[in-house]
Amino acid sequence: MKRIIYVFAVCIIAVCASSFMHQSDKPLTKQSDGTYIINTTTLAQDVKGYQSPTPLKIYIKKDKIQKIEALANKETPKFFKKVSDGILEKWNGKSVKAAQTLKVDAITGATLSSNAVKENVKRGLAYYVKNK
Repeated sequence: MKRIIYVFAVCIIAVCASSFMHQSDKPLTKQSDGTYIINTTTLAQDVKGYQSPTPLKIYIKKDKIQKIEALANKETPKFFKKVSDGILEKWNGKSVKAAQTLKVDAITGATLSSNAVKENVKRGLAYYVKNK
């Protein structure tokens, strides 16, 4: 009996974990307040910075970018912080249309990571426009 309960518990945990993992990898979700969140993890998995992919979450409400945040990556923390601090807020407050054509300079010393972030934003916004 204990074994059956144990197996049942493990199955429930596996199903819940699978559901959570699947939800977090969805490229586009919509919150109850109308905010869209684009997760570029699967949209730009081939886009690498210096060492790894640089996935982002892009928050959009009423077709304006609210914020962009970096997700976990394997870039050198010191250099990636320069990228996060230096360019992620450049898109804040911009309409999606304006953000798609915005020219953002790379951060000196972190060019590969900067370019990867810019490509993630580009792909995320394109996905949003096509799928919202």
